[in-house]
Amino acid sequence: MTEASPYRRFLATFGIFTLAAGDLWRYLFSWWGWGAIVLVLLTLAVIELVRDRVDLRRLPYPLLGFLALITASIAWSAYPGSSAIGVAGTFVTTAFAVFLAVGIDFGTFVRSLGLALRWILGLSLLFELFVSVVIRQHILPFWVDYSHLEKIPNAYYWSRNALFEGDRIQGIVGNSNLLGLAALLALIVFAVQFAARSASRAWAGAWMLVALLTLSLTRSSTVLVAAVAVAVVAVFLVIVRRRSGRARTAWFAGGIVVAAAGIAAALVFRGPLLTLLGKSPDLTSRLDIWNTVVGLATQRPAFGWGWISYWAPWEPFYNDLVVIKGVTYYQAHNAWIDLFLQLGIVGIVVFAGLVLATLVRSWAQAVDLPRSRAHAGVQSPTLGFLPVLLMVALIVHSFAESRLLIEICFALVVVLAIRTRGGLQNRTAAVEVEATQP
Repeated sequence: MTEASPYRRFLATFGIFTLAAGDLWRYLFSWWGWGAIVLVLLTLAVIELVRDRVDLRRLPYPLLGFLALITASIAWSAYPGSSAIGVAGTFVTTAFAVFLAVGIDFGTFVRSLGLALRWILGLSLLFELFVSVVIRQHILPFWVDYSHLEKIPNAYYWSRNALFEGDRIQGIVGNSNLLGLAALLALIVFAVQFAARSASRAWAGAWMLVALLTLSLTRSSTVLVAAVAVAVVAVFLVIVRRRSGRARTAWFAGGIVVAAAGIAAALVFRGPLLTLLGKSPDLTSRLDIWNTVVGLATQRPAFGWGWISYWAPWEPFYNDLVVIKGVTYYQAHNAWIDLFLQLGIVGIVVFAGLVLATLVRSWAQAVDLPRSRAHAGVQSPTLGFLPVLLMVALIVHSFAESRLLIEICFALVVVLAIRTRGGLQNRTAAVEVEATQP
């Protein structure tokens, strides 16, 4: 595929920014304003896909299976109207992710992802600085009325004027964990670009420092654990890539043993580890949330209560499902438990198939199997590290947050599923390539 046009680069960058910072638009312009922006992006992306005559029948089967399941769930949903909206939202995210996967080349995708994340980090730090220096008080999202509350919980504020107060900053996304995840994804992209020399090393290095600074200011334990996992996998991949034959097999086996031992040790010594991370034994109320959600999910264990993706605040089923210390939660804080609630055991199996298949193909690409990299359109062996490192970050993060099911996290899974599988044809590009053949 030839390098994308400036227009497509802009569309990809702005779309990724919106996927990763959707809360910014919702806080500024309400759900309706955000929806209008999403509709424009969807229209522009679909136009480009039609121009390229993309063959959507070649989408990965696990992805098609998941989309079919969420659509079918409307039939048995306890809230069919909200399910229909949730299904539509997932299809919108999928459509734009398909554009990112086949409408632009892999190098443009990496640069657009990095640029969008730089905007999020830079604007977040400037936003928090402005609040702390000029506003000097908490800020609420626009278009939200909390007048019925006697006291507004801290979790409801867009910014808590925390930059110079020693508290966790939330940035333009209004959530420390989301900003921390953006910082981690950015750090992965910048580090790979630095190693691959696909960007100025001074520029990439400077933004790595910004990402580390942002990550430290969010103090997100969830993201810190994911960052450690990414770092371990990255080191392991570097070692394995330098081995071959029996030595590589031995390292693979050793890595599996070490990973299993690490998980077991984390479970056995979870108390001291949680203390080290500054977390309470209930994982900041997550155990209460999980118990509530699992209790409800077991009433419909096979196919769940119906897909909704976001726990929509207007849906009574979810609006008061989990309320802790006056704060209403709109996610299960675990993507797999959320899947169990919405789509049951069948949903977990289908989505796990999509994630596992993408992880395995990403791993094959990272260890430099030429055929795998050729399918993904990745020319640089070092850039081949990016998919698997992103997948590791998303998977680890999914055990404490539900974002894997929506917006940027779900979009990245779709992009990487298509990229690492290959075979989704851009017919226009194929015709152009054939025309250049002697």
